[in-house]
Amino acid sequence: MKLLTILLSIFLCQVSWGSSFTEFLVKVTPEFKTSIINQVHSLNGEDQSVEDLGFNDWLLIKVPADQASNYMSQMRTLSGVKEIQPNYRIKLYDLPGLKNIDSTTISKNNSKPKIADNPNIPAENPKSGSGTDPLFKRQWGMNDIGVQDAWNDTRGNEDIIVAVIDTGVDYTHEDIAPNLWRNTQEIANNGIDDDNNGFIDDVIGWDFVDNDNKPFDLPGDIFKGGNPGHGTHCAGNVAARGENGKGISGVAPNVKIMVLRFISDQGQGTTADAIKAIKYAVDNGAQISSNSWGSEGEDPSEKEGNQALRDIITYSEQMGRLFIAAAGNGHQGAGYDNDKDSNPGFPASYKHDSIISVAAIDINDQLGSFSNWGRTSVDIAAPGVKVFSTTVGGKYSDQVVPFLANWDGTSMATPHVAGAAALYWSKHPNASWQEVKSAILSSAAKLSSLSKKLVSGGKLDVKALINQ
Repeated sequence: MKLLTILLSIFLCQVSWGSSFTEFLVKVTPEFKTSIINQVHSLNGEDQSVEDLGFNDWLLIKVPADQASNYMSQMRTLSGVKEIQPNYRIKLYDLPGLKNIDSTTISKNNSKPKIADNPNIPAENPKSGSGTDPLFKRQWGMNDIGVQDAWNDTRGNEDIIVAVIDTGVDYTHEDIAPNLWRNTQEIANNGIDDDNNGFIDDVIGWDFVDNDNKPFDLPGDIFKGGNPGHGTHCAGNVAARGENGKGISGVAPNVKIMVLRFISDQGQGTTADAIKAIKYAVDNGAQISSNSWGSEGEDPSEKEGNQALRDIITYSEQMGRLFIAAAGNGHQGAGYDNDKDSNPGFPASYKHDSIISVAAIDINDQLGSFSNWGRTSVDIAAPGVKVFSTTVGGKYSDQVVPFLANWDGTSMATPHVAGAAALYWSKHPNASWQEVKSAILSSAAKLSSLSKKLVSGGKLDVKALINQ
């Protein structure tokens, strides 16, 4: 973002719960897993815990902070230990542009919506009204990328699922509730894991922060790294319900949104929780994930980097999914070249072919001043400046803080591309992820301002995408 960066970042340190515990991730060989778990328990009695992440033989280990170095040294000597890395903390980026604004001014202009914490999940209601969306005219981005022409062909198929992996979503919102993915194999509120997927009553997704089935987008204090509704804003760009006589429309107004929360209202999360969220999305049928989070490089003191995060994206790719990722919002409001900078935006700059890395443009077809770019590493641009969408509390806005800060960022651009992928996949249900990605990039509208800055050299063109 320019004035308000809501792109998420992998904080370059290991997770420390207060001063008591430290967490790290260990990858082991399958045949030694049980033995290693037992050995970890024996190292320090009951002062630590081990969790099998259920993915690629990665273990999450929690140990006393004052013994962490010794613990990791001992772990490296165990047979079957392949890799060790910090469980990198994930947090909301600092909000540049707000540091010189008095917090009392913010509070006067940005009162929190009066909603209950983690409200009940609404009953399924796909028919929530009819008629034109009265606020659609305020969505300059939707109009710019030609969605109305594309909708003459398809408005999306409800069998296509987009996982919004973020800070949660206001799933009570009038324009989002009708398009929530529903786990038809799960019976709501019976306290039983009916589908045996490891999650109880997961009817619309999961909250990996609080480990429950209500992944609500809780408002938070932005001066403490909190969440001002980032996930809800992204979800509306993907698939706010269209032609229901209410609010706005997403790019793919008839597809489904799977809600996965791994960033708390205090702006905190971990690599382990990101892994769990991505794996849930893949294992439960989401063809596309919208990932408006990232980091400025990886920890230079850790030679392994965030291998665990790379591994889960590899898994997503192997399972035939598309991973749409924000290219990054630069440093202190100034975008940079992900191809050349020593700290390119991750995971958008990972070498996985299934990643579509997204930059942000404004209404004048100019790259946002905050937006990263990269002739070989950033694929396409999409609307990401003063974007109007759904917000927490059943509201709509293009301003995070009225009159002070807009919804700007590659975070806002990313869900436009996720929605476009969902729309194309709706028309071509048998297409591979390679074919969907190729179609998106080849149909991009070429712009002179982007010709030497992006793989496609252009911006998202949904009309051309669907009509090709």
